[in-house]
Amino acid sequence: MLKLYYAPGTCALASHIALEEAGADYTTERLYFKANQQNSPEYLEINPKARVPSLVTKRGVLTETPAMLAYIAQTFPKAKLAPFDDVFAFAEVQSFNSYLCSTVHVAHAHKLRGARWASEESSFADMKRMIPKTVGGCFALIEQKMFRGPWVMGESYTICDPYLFTIAQWLEGDGVDIKATPKVADHFKRMAERPAVRKVLDAEKV
Repeated sequence: MLKLYYAPGTCALASHIALEEAGADYTTERLYFKANQQNSPEYLEINPKARVPSLVTKRGVLTETPAMLAYIAQTFPKAKLAPFDDVFAFAEVQSFNSYLCSTVHVAHAHKLRGARWASEESSFADMKRMIPKTVGGCFALIEQKMFRGPWVMGESYTICDPYLFTIAQWLEGDGVDIKATPKVADHFKRMAERPAVRKVLDAEKV
């Protein structure tokens, strides 16, 4: 059985949704960041990066959302969460998810995680002021050049969709109006209506 370590409001939501969509046999364990559980000796044995998500498999622990999403899709091929019959199409899925991980998420992180890149309070404030521009720019690019519709990769729902939905949840807090990207806004609404998504969102509220 798989085990997902997560914290509400984090990118772990994408993997949580993917597990549910795949029909996986899995359990979850919630970490409480306010109690600094991500830095506990017990959790650092699981993930020395002190971050979520972490996915415990029979072969070891996986971290990093793109890798975990690909693993889930490949482990449960009947769910058809990725186009494994087309090498290039699967690489496109990986490319989109890598952009969310390496660029969009990092832009968002400058709001609360400025200490990763600077040490002066004035630098933190400057980073925060840039968030609407940087994150907004990322989503404008997704809207105009990357999103195919009706799902991220076109007609088929893939592991890109829960990941985009997860990060789009942060837009309001980042000072970005999701209505400025109507295709993303429509996608967000339709994702929120999916039974697996509703189930996971309810579970993470507990």
